[in-house]
Amino acid sequence: MTIEILKSKIHRVTVTEANLNYIGSITIDEALMEAVNIIEYEKVSVVNINNGERFDTYVIKGKRNSGIICLNGPAARKAVIGDIIVVMSYASMDMEEARSFKPAIIFPDTSTNQLKKS
Repeated sequence: MTIEILKSKIHRVTVTEANLNYIGSITIDEALMEAVNIIEYEKVSVVNINNGERFDTYVIKGKRNSGIICLNGPAARKAVIGDIIVVMSYASMDMEEARSFKPAIIFPDTSTNQLKKS
């Protein structure tokens, strides 16, 4: 048996753009994608902290260190610029692997969408 488990999470980033006239997806700063091991075209779940909207889409790579978080196509109706969202991806794995698996989770600075310096 396999189960779905959290693989990657970008916790609390700010929507910087919304482009209704695009085919669909979410554009995410490449540095954030790499930090949580999300690849281009991977399916993600998005949760809007401001209004409770939840939806699934896929990721498009945005310019590295730009801080871009852009909802494209119909997803642009689910948030407005300035809303705080959480982006998550999941993986299927067997129960034994899942017991020891640790997801990649980051907490970017919501004012810049950049990784916080430690």
